Amino acid sequence: MDDKLPSFGPVASGLATFAREAAASDREAALPPVDLWNPPYCGAIPMCIARDGRWFYQGTPIERPALARLFSTLLRRDKDRYVLVTPVECVGIEVEDAPFLAVEMRCETGEDETRISLRTNFDDWVPVDAAHPLRFETLPDGGLKPYHRVRGDLWALATRALLYELIDAATVEPCHGQSWFGIRSGDCFFAMAKAEEMEEKP
Repeated sequence: MDDKLPSFGPVASGLATFAREAAASDREAALPPVDLWNPPYCGAIPMCIARDGRWFYQGTPIERPALARLFSTLLRRDKDRYVLVTPVECVGIEVEDAPFLAVEMRCETGEDETRISLRTNFDDWVPVDAAHPLRFETLPDGGLKPYHRVRGDLWALATRALLYELIDAATVEPCHGQSWFGIRSGDCFFAMAKAEEMEEKP
């Protein structure tokens, strides 16, 4: 195996196989059907996705973008843990916050509506819609953390710069009998906070 690739050992031999194939191929990795694979759980490996979106193995950053992207296509959320899945094994990894970052926004305006898409740190454009909603968590200091569903139960945390873009694109609309500040994309509205609360912020 290329000396730049992690040495996974026997616990994650399937990952090693995928890594070798990725190293030998220049083609972009497709999304494998991880939701259809049900291999045995083999335990956790020392792999972590940090809050800033970087992938680490045994505390060392995975420097090859193609390799990190490959592993991201094998990622799945199972109940209370994140796992990497191949046809022959399932191994747990640590995710400090969200497995992806949302880093850029694109708005496409038609005659009657505007549709928003967000780009992940792996350069995938994902629409903001009913299947890929936005959700906003309120921090103790009143700040907001926006998340965007990429696929399954895998979410992308919006960067601070993107949060400002979302706030600039937000509108005030009635929702459940109250006025809410939020994002409109197509026929979906994703509430950020009550309009009166946003007005109170400096």
